[in-house]
Amino acid sequence: MKFTAAASRSARAAAVALVLPLALSACGSAPDDEVGADGKVRLRVALDAGLEKGAVDAFNARVEQFEAAHPDIDVESQEYTWTAASFTAQLAGGTIPDVFTVPFTDGRGLIERGQVADVSEQIGELPYAGALNPNVAKAGQAADGKQWAVPIAAYGQALHYNRTLFTQAGLDPDRPPTTWAEVRSAARLISERTGQAGYAQMTSGNTGGWVLATLGYAFGGRVERIDGDRAEATIDTPEMAEVLTTLRAMRWEDDSMGANFLYDWAGINQDFAAGRIGMYVSGGGNYGNLVTQNGLKPEDYGVAALPLADDPDAGVLGGGTLAVVSPKIGDRGRDAAVEWIDFYYMGKLTDREAAVADARTLAETGQPVGAPALPVLDRATYDRAREWTREYVNVPLEQMAPYTAEMFDQPLLTEPTRSTQDVYKILDRTVQALLTDSAGDVPTLLAEADAEVQARIDRG
Repeated sequence: MKFTAAASRSARAAAVALVLPLALSACGSAPDDEVGADGKVRLRVALDAGLEKGAVDAFNARVEQFEAAHPDIDVESQEYTWTAASFTAQLAGGTIPDVFTVPFTDGRGLIERGQVADVSEQIGELPYAGALNPNVAKAGQAADGKQWAVPIAAYGQALHYNRTLFTQAGLDPDRPPTTWAEVRSAARLISERTGQAGYAQMTSGNTGGWVLATLGYAFGGRVERIDGDRAEATIDTPEMAEVLTTLRAMRWEDDSMGANFLYDWAGINQDFAAGRIGMYVSGGGNYGNLVTQNGLKPEDYGVAALPLADDPDAGVLGGGTLAVVSPKIGDRGRDAAVEWIDFYYMGKLTDREAAVADARTLAETGQPVGAPALPVLDRATYDRAREWTREYVNVPLEQMAPYTAEMFDQPLLTEPTRSTQDVYKILDRTVQALLTDSAGDVPTLLAEADAEVQARIDRG
């Protein structure tokens, strides 16, 4: 069945709309009413609220294709948006979808509480089940290793840099920094020789906490420690002290971070694309947003693997999206749900015809094809899909090699799972204080942040 969009709503934030696939789900149906009088399984899937007509039409076309290939399944749809805060009530009230998507950060908790269905048997029958990237697959696994959810999109943080500013500063754009000492040195040279910010840091809209957590992970630290049901804040640590000390030196000793210390995600993208920033940290797949929304000149762009400290615990903060199934669904519904996940989300990654059709459409509409993204499948499957679409690639792959050559090998660490966005908001204030007050004391800032984060986690 087709979905008819409600009255026009404002579009979703561009960061979500371009980075993630359409979030789908389906209203929870009890096992005894999931089959209609015609013998078809009724699978209700939800579409992100507020999509424009073109996106709705594209979704409806995919539904028609799916139903043609699966005549025993009747797909219906409704607007639905995942929010952790309202999920439990929606589950109890029977208003969640049969198929829906959740962030990596919520997957393990939903699995442990039995709030999503165990479809590990159905997932295990998918031809690519053994080809899931182990660094991302674990976000959808139960404690025993069974795959309850399918990772459909993933990202790992990276170091984005402006090749033109590197050249102007006398740096080799083909050899970006691989350590934080090199980041600091390059930032200083860029600032001195070009007058632009050598390195910029997000600090607002919870992105400051997101990137500060990223740097903490890169130095071998963590934001929280989980022991059973107990979560302990781990902000006030030597690793985070080293992060803040490094940023403080770049800001107050080197003067290499420019003059804007209130950047959010959109603002830093805009200034980077305009050539006002030499380096910054964000998701590795950010090229599409920079080009389509901010007018980035492709020749300016470079991206490298996030530098990691020489510490066995150092890793890359990453995240992504899981497709999950409602626990209120019967056996036939579970089979149908995984069929839908396989068709809608995974087809363009595993099927040549679907991959080529997707790439051709993107290229014909002027969208980037071939930009790096952390794969949800293994290297062989990823490389095969890239080969299928090679003729449609329209991005400067050689300028992305410092990232793509390393992205499979870097340890991927999940975001903090307890009160994530509230924790990030607290850390926004920490990094803002560090960069705007020359008298800011690192030990004091960390002690205050640690106490505030622990209080927030304890409130649940």
